[in-house]
Amino acid sequence: MNLPNLMGLAVTRRASDVHLAPDRSPAFRIDGALRPLREEYPPLSSEDCEAAILGMLSPNQIEVLNQALEIDISYALDLPQGITRFRINIHRQQRGLAAVFRLIPDTIPSPEELTMEESIFNFSKLPRGLVLFTGATGTGKSTTLACLVDLINNHSAKHILTVEDPIEYTYTEKQACITQRELGIHTHGFGSALKSALREDPDVILVGEMRDLETIQLALTASETGHLVFSTLHTSDTSQTVDRIIDVFPPAQQALVRAQLASVLQGIVTQVLLPRASGSGRIAAREILLATPAVRTMIREGNTHQLYNSLTGGLQAGMCPLELSLAAKVRQNLITLEDAEGVANRPTMLQDYLASQTFSYTVPGLALAKLQDTEEYDELS
Repeated sequence: MNLPNLMGLAVTRRASDVHLAPDRSPAFRIDGALRPLREEYPPLSSEDCEAAILGMLSPNQIEVLNQALEIDISYALDLPQGITRFRINIHRQQRGLAAVFRLIPDTIPSPEELTMEESIFNFSKLPRGLVLFTGATGTGKSTTLACLVDLINNHSAKHILTVEDPIEYTYTEKQACITQRELGIHTHGFGSALKSALREDPDVILVGEMRDLETIQLALTASETGHLVFSTLHTSDTSQTVDRIIDVFPPAQQALVRAQLASVLQGIVTQVLLPRASGSGRIAAREILLATPAVRTMIREGNTHQLYNSLTGGLQAGMCPLELSLAAKVRQNLITLEDAEGVANRPTMLQDYLASQTFSYTVPGLALAKLQDTEEYDELS
């Protein structure tokens, strides 16, 4: 198997992921659907699959793989379409060595391309605090974060520090100074990198994932000490996100952590990706929670079950329940009702929005033309 040829085909067909495993043909994920290439490629032997995968690794990475039985790496190939980067998970499984490649676009999408809501765009102008992006793997959290980081890079002379596992998007420095660190290559872990980050004079910190108590604690501390912190969690709605953060801590600390989170949180965005009704491409639907005084009080007092009420009551402030975002896109014929029902956390609310005779909500878009000028951007900040 010729790996560059396979990856060139993946780029041509707009695949988001490529799956390699012994005893089956390579498979592409295109617009969310997994499509095996049985006509183009016969099933791979374990020897061919292992040779292709190990050929990407350095001796140190092979040693890590042999010890841990899995490894995450970033990788680049010079293809006819240009240099293409991948985030790759390599793991051993029943039939041998396998890998899943996530294609990383060479350009960071604009807010318009991501159909980004204005309230999310405004996160890039915050001076400090914690902003969380949540959702399942493959829902575009990293891409939305990269867009926000690049907005800051375009308009602000700040130091942006990213800690990722592995590095996905790479940035060309514009107004900002950007430092990117990768777990396993530049640092041993999120915790140690964040401890060091507080002495590296950052203005903005991107933490690839808040996956353990130490990382969460340090991200809260960084937010408290005057930094703007972006990070991700694998949760499906805003109330679950708050509870996940609190529940990581021992019971004796949870009241203090609630108060800490209530004071630093700026917003939570839960994102899903759905196939467009046209059959080509995907579009994001988002639940957006902004940290209003009422929201901060609910978090502080442990009333996270009431956060959904804040979402429905905060539309004028830029908030949006996921079901409302889905309903708006169904009404605009951007997605199908069946797909919307498949990802809705509260299907009855989705039906209520669609059945409402007074339904006229349009997810706020961005009038970005006037924001391309740095001076006007700063005025809005």
